[in-house]
Amino acid sequence: MTRQSRSPKLISIPRCSTRRLFLGMVCLALYNIPDGAFAQSTRDTIAAVTPRMVKIFGAGGLQRLQGYCSGFVVSPNGHIVTVWSHVLDQGEVTVVLDSGRKLKGKVIGAEPQLDLAVLKVEAEDLPCFDLDTQIGTAAPGTRVLAFSNMFKVAAGNEPVTVLHGVIAARTKLEGRRGAFDIAFPGAVYVVDAITNNSGAGGGVLVTRDGRLLAMIGKELRNAQSNTWTNYAMPLPDLKTPIQDIIAGKYTPPVNPLETPDGPRRHKPLDFGLVMIPNVVPRTPAYVEDVVQGSAAAGAGIKTDDLVLFVNNELIQSCRHLNEVLGKLEDGTAVDIVIRRDGKLQTIKLAVPKKAE
Repeated sequence: MTRQSRSPKLISIPRCSTRRLFLGMVCLALYNIPDGAFAQSTRDTIAAVTPRMVKIFGAGGLQRLQGYCSGFVVSPNGHIVTVWSHVLDQGEVTVVLDSGRKLKGKVIGAEPQLDLAVLKVEAEDLPCFDLDTQIGTAAPGTRVLAFSNMFKVAAGNEPVTVLHGVIAARTKLEGRRGAFDIAFPGAVYVVDAITNNSGAGGGVLVTRDGRLLAMIGKELRNAQSNTWTNYAMPLPDLKTPIQDIIAGKYTPPVNPLETPDGPRRHKPLDFGLVMIPNVVPRTPAYVEDVVQGSAAAGAGIKTDDLVLFVNNELIQSCRHLNEVLGKLEDGTAVDIVIRRDGKLQTIKLAVPKKAE
């Protein structure tokens, strides 16, 4: 009796399954990497860092924006650092500790120019990073671990996701103006790993032996190549603002848009927009008045319109609107999304040319 040969079947794997398979392969590879060359094993580093991570749940839903992000604890009495984003728009969020314990978190300070926010929860004796002793730096080629609640895999006491990668470069993303949409002005770590996913913002990048290197930024697309950028903002650049916010003595840097001696940049008034007074750090970008005969008036913008997006960037406040408009180049076009009577409208305006 002969055995009948059978052709192998091709199995189609759904995209979501492919992603999980990829993450599983990364984790498997991570645990198969020898640790002998490191002072602390990868397993020990994961065990030490994971309890210091938190999951943050807040505002979301607009234009399918995700209402969650990551964070890390920097004091035993409940100070948490995360990325400045729309998730914090309500001022109060739900913070889930590694143990699964849920606490109310309140924003006590933020610096949108650094994509930085600090929260406070009522808790004591929390595992935390010591910003005075545990921060380090690294050169390209350094192998790193990225911790975050990407894709909201953890909602309770499940551990956050850990990815292994390599620092590919340290560079200023703002050097490619017009290609990247990023508030952070300094040099960032560019990582050879898929770190910047939905919900990963506010996670951390550490060395294999546990030194805290950087905070993972928000999702960022290169407008020229249409590819996603995986980056993290170095903690040495964020340390002083974090500690000053916690101590209640943080003073935001002077905004060149608001000083007569600063560089000539565009302001809302250049488009004919008079915004409501910027009285608090997160004053919503409502239009108080529109100058007659201006570009804004001709485009149909009205009093009480709320500016939500400029060129696909979510506008967090009046101050943020000033910053975004200030970076626009003369003679280009800008898409502004406003909300009026509960509906969204997209309005295109020409960026005026400034006289030399």
